[in-house]
Amino acid sequence: MSEDKFKKEMSKLTPENGFDLVGIDYFSDSEEQLYFIEHFEMYQDALAAKKDRKNTDEYFILYKGPGGEYLSR
Repeated sequence: MSEDKFKKEMSKLTPENGFDLVGIDYFSDSEEQLYFIEHFEMYQDALAAKKDRKNTDEYFILYKGPGGEYLSR
């Protein structure tokens, strides 16, 4: 997936408030490689859900920063 498409997909899945746990489907076509798993109000809850996953490298947390920028961990 090109970096532009990946960033566009990330921005589409980033919530206005709170934190979304998102997975990566490496076997998907070039678009819609990211998929929504669950929304959390607190970062600690999203982080705990990520750590509960079998392969944590295939998941990340999306959220908006204080300046409206899209961030992930």
